[in-house]
Amino acid sequence: MPVIHLTSFIAAPHDRVFDLARHIGLHQQSMQGHHEEAVAGTRFGLIEKDETVTWRARHLFKNRLLRVKITDMKRPDSFSDMQMQGDFKSMQHEHHFKPCENGTIMIDLFTYEVPYGFFGRLFDRIYLHGYMTRLLQRRNEFIKKTAESDQWKPLLMK
Repeated sequence: MPVIHLTSFIAAPHDRVFDLARHIGLHQQSMQGHHEEAVAGTRFGLIEKDETVTWRARHLFKNRLLRVKITDMKRPDSFSDMQMQGDFKSMQHEHHFKPCENGTIMIDLFTYEVPYGFFGRLFDRIYLHGYMTRLLQRRNEFIKKTAESDQWKPLLMK
């Protein structure tokens, strides 16, 4: 099963980074180029353990739906989501947040399995793995930019 492992340093407190990583609105903003929007389940604010969100987006020249459930959460250190419905054969995304001297180390472990046997694995090797890696990197860069500036305040301060 393919795994994407990303590590990012963010110069912000780890509870802030944790909350931004599970904020529905921030995710939508980070994926604007794909017209991603929450269409069912938790559609606004912070998603919590055992909640689901269904995303509608345009990826790889096709409109797609992905429903995920938050299966584990240890605030503010980690949370995991798992595909309940979507195009992957299976998908799990673990998010880890480690406080360090001057910020947070954010670690993503994105594990997935593609359908369509040999042809799916070939497509993954040629294109999909790189596409998913770039998508996650873009999201992480958006979280970093938001957490390290005042842009986080309208999302997390009430």
